Amino acid sequence: MPDSATPIRVLLAEDDLPARALVVEVLSTLGHTVVAEVASGKDAIAQAQALKPDAVLLDVHMPESTGIEAAREIAASVPGTAVVLFTGDQTLSLSEQEIAETHAISLLPKPTPPNTLDSALRLAVARVRTLAQAQREAADAKEALESRKIIERAKGILMRRTGSSEQEAYRILQRTSQDRSVAMVDIAKAVLDSEPGLAASAKR
Repeated sequence: MPDSATPIRVLLAEDDLPARALVVEVLSTLGHTVVAEVASGKDAIAQAQALKPDAVLLDVHMPESTGIEAAREIAASVPGTAVVLFTGDQTLSLSEQEIAETHAISLLPKPTPPNTLDSALRLAVARVRTLAQAQREAADAKEALESRKIIERAKGILMRRTGSSEQEAYRILQRTSQDRSVAMVDIAKAVLDSEPGLAASAKR
């Protein structure tokens, strides 16, 4: 979870002006930065895409796209932004599909105690950052695996062409990579490209 002293950049969407002013005051008192305050879901989407805040705090019931609709669009187009919804409708709950589509971490009642609001925002931001880090690590691991496969295939081609051992073939790739200041996987791809009859798709 973000450090309690770390301010969060928040976009606030609330169509009731007095209520919006009160939330802005609360957020400022908590030490957060309100990067924009809007009165409709449509404006929330546009501002989130333009400003990429750490979190969006959306009233569920708003004109020109509800908070849930806005959250759904923001989650799809600005995936690094945490979503927190709030509502004065005490009977409202989110379906599992709405939670999945909006990535909403919390559905808070209005009015929300400052400490509860602060905790919800920090938890939402922390979860989004953790998810983003996990996705980056998964993508990096996948890329590394694909690179190893390409290098292994290139080693096999060099071994066949030159009669070298697996270790020697690897050193050829390594030396060429160092001499040309090019990533080894790119050298390996060049070897595959030079192999007669090898389809480009075979490298993947």
